[in-house]
Amino acid sequence: MKAVGYKKSLPIEDANALIDFEAAKPEPTGRDIRVAVKAISANPVDYKVRKRAAPPEGETKILGYDAAGIVDAVGPDVTLFKAGDEVFYAGSILRQGTNAEFHLVDERIVGKKPKSLSFAQAAALPLTSITAWELLFDRLGAVPHGAGFPLTSNPRAQMLRDLYHVRDDSTLLITGGAGGVGSILIQLARRLTGLTVVATATRPESQKWCLELGAHAVSDHSQPMKEQIEKLKVPPVALVASLTFTDQYYKAIADFIAPQGKFGLIDDPPEFTVSAFKGKAVSIHWESMFTRSSFQTPDMIAQHHLLNDVSDLLDKGVLRTTLDQTFGTINAANLKRAHALLESGKSRGKIVLEGW
Repeated sequence: MKAVGYKKSLPIEDANALIDFEAAKPEPTGRDIRVAVKAISANPVDYKVRKRAAPPEGETKILGYDAAGIVDAVGPDVTLFKAGDEVFYAGSILRQGTNAEFHLVDERIVGKKPKSLSFAQAAALPLTSITAWELLFDRLGAVPHGAGFPLTSNPRAQMLRDLYHVRDDSTLLITGGAGGVGSILIQLARRLTGLTVVATATRPESQKWCLELGAHAVSDHSQPMKEQIEKLKVPPVALVASLTFTDQYYKAIADFIAPQGKFGLIDDPPEFTVSAFKGKAVSIHWESMFTRSSFQTPDMIAQHHLLNDVSDLLDKGVLRTTLDQTFGTINAANLKRAHALLESGKSRGKIVLEGW
């Protein structure tokens, strides 16, 4: 089968940073399904792994996490899917990736592809949807409710109501709102909660993007943030989703976040001192969407249910795809372009590649 991977950690400008090669078609066992990959999207984790994790000598590492495709074969213990089902998912960081014609993935982290979306539109969503959903609801404790939520009797939603008491009359601040995670997080918070949603973005086109997705207001994180928040006259900032450059902004945010607020982050800040939040008893919450699959947690199947909920919301028109650009067929040259744009920090929404 065709695949794209790398043998050494190299700058994206290097001719061998990503290479096209042929790999053996994998066989599913256990709860694995084999997916004929139709479309993928690129994420910052792709280039971070490429730059930091060189494969063993003589091996080729296949990157890629987001995918949409058709189930081709199933392992003997599979109960959730059958051959011919259309699916979308974000894979595991511990296994070979989705930049291949056929890919093995545990059924417990796979969802049904939205019927109303193309494979390309669907491939833009899994990793960022899981990250945004888990950050907002599982980590920060907001509770999905209202007509937009497809499963009002969902036991996960009831568990959240029992465990957390996040008031809707407060503000969620999303730093880096125009990126992949921010683009879906804005929608989830606006459509499924009563929170006031303030996103940050610097470029005019990025600010417009955030507003179109549903943010009540947008501030510029390159300018003093406290003064901008005060001018907006929004409810207290009780929740913060820090999606990028946390080390640059967290001290400023600590100055205006509400007492007993919640600060969530997904990036890898080179410097982060939690004592900045001690005086206000602000809790710190890390989100990594690979935790459940990496550690085979008892609630690993929650991501299957989560993706199915997102799929329903997309088919109902409550959410929209965050696909921004398509970079052509899945090959090394096009993936290098995608990595380069992501590394520049100037992308918005998601970059998708489709077909072989």
